[in-house]
Amino acid sequence: MAVKLQNEERLRPVDLARAHGLSAQAVRNYEAAGILPAAARTASGYRAYTALHARALDAFLALVAGHGHGTAAAVLRAVNEGAVDEALQLIDESHAQLLDDRRTLQAVEEALRDLVPEDAGEAPGTADGFIGALARELGIRPATLRKWERAGLVRPRRDPVTGYRRYDEADIRDVRLAHQLRRGGYPLEQIASVLAQVRSAGGVEPLEAALGEWRDRVSVRGRAMVAGAAELEAYLRIRERMEKATA
Repeated sequence: MAVKLQNEERLRPVDLARAHGLSAQAVRNYEAAGILPAAARTASGYRAYTALHARALDAFLALVAGHGHGTAAAVLRAVNEGAVDEALQLIDESHAQLLDDRRTLQAVEEALRDLVPEDAGEAPGTADGFIGALARELGIRPATLRKWERAGLVRPRRDPVTGYRRYDEADIRDVRLAHQLRRGGYPLEQIASVLAQVRSAGGVEPLEAALGEWRDRVSVRGRAMVAGAAELEAYLRIRERMEKATA
């Protein structure tokens, strides 16, 4: 239901659209989708938007930058239906996802730092490249390494004579990275994805640049969430004022 406003400047769809760099049809579509409150109509049947709609559009576009189109649309629809707590829960869930992404990034960065021992030279216990020595170095069972192999985390070759697994330098790198991430509580599926990125990047060094880009994206999204929260609060406040004025 549209909130009735007294002595409020009326805006045409084109006015609202131009102020936000949109088309008039996009504004009408947002109203039809429930992202904007229903607009009043003039005597001739034209839509009449107000500052309330402008604030709703401000909030939606700001939320899109931090939370994505789907979540932003769901938040505005919930607010416009009077379900503010539901809208806030959607915001909370999106923040929780960002926090999980940030923690994953930190875990990967820490794991990469731990891949290279402080003392230069070959890491102890891995010279022969066999499963037993590698398992002892990491303090895990050989069965764990076999499980990681079945999950696609590592791909050791087989010795053509003995049939034993032989871990080369890249395999050992992947095992150490997997070990660090497992200690951080990350599931095998997520670790497999990280290791695939390491292999496709050609090693750890190229991945460091990708991690820098990942870190930048997380920071940009975090700041966008802050901006979106400010715009959403402004929209909530004007709705509350208008509702009290017409109560």
